[in-house]
Amino acid sequence: MHVTKYNASGNDFIIFHDDKKRDRHALAQALCQRQSGVGADGMVVLVPHPEYDFEWEFYNSDGSEATMCGNATRAVAHYAIEHGISINSNAEFLTGAGVIRVKVNGDYAVTDMLEPKILEKNIEEFGRNWWLIDTGVPHLVTYVKNIENFDLKEARELREKYDANVNLYFVNNEEMQVRTYERGVEDETLACGTGIMASFVRAYSEGEAKETMPVYPKSGEELYVEYDNSSYKFAGKVTKTFEAEVTLDIAKYMY
Repeated sequence: MHVTKYNASGNDFIIFHDDKKRDRHALAQALCQRQSGVGADGMVVLVPHPEYDFEWEFYNSDGSEATMCGNATRAVAHYAIEHGISINSNAEFLTGAGVIRVKVNGDYAVTDMLEPKILEKNIEEFGRNWWLIDTGVPHLVTYVKNIENFDLKEARELREKYDANVNLYFVNNEEMQVRTYERGVEDETLACGTGIMASFVRAYSEGEAKETMPVYPKSGEELYVEYDNSSYKFAGKVTKTFEAEVTLDIAKYMY
């Protein structure tokens, strides 16, 4: 089978398109495995849709499905335009969380994110106040003075207790920094778009962030978030890493 590997700010994805929806949980596990497969944080399949450019199937590396992934929206839009699935540098597609629109200019992509939902503001854990925010998937968010202090054990406990991704953020007048522990990957990732947006939503709501801010995830790549006329935008570069023919017994992974 033919696949394309994309990198979006440290989040990496295997992307391909197919003619119909299928159960690909086992295939995602096999392809995302970094030793025996291609290796990725997630797998995205573009399938036809009667109203939009396409619909996506999104799988985490453990084979579980996710409704939304901010970094993947940018990578998938680039892929769709390159393959003629979307035209005129604009992609409009259906995710499990709703319709996403992305504008692509070269290797730079800007996503109109879904409207965030603040679910809870008064969660006290490990001596810090957390907000639970849904930006397509649920995220626990807290402010820290030192972004280097990221306790994986605490993050795993919170992920299990609240069934949510876990984010620490630092913000000053010039920039934001965000670190995220992601469900489905079950570890800290180099970047998480929905986590970055959830962190920005809290920071902006509390008057800590400006309407437009550069954001740096663990990968160190520069991303941008913006609140403009009730719309949340998420922007940054994407890279097509490679295309490859993968030899697998597909029947073994499809059912």
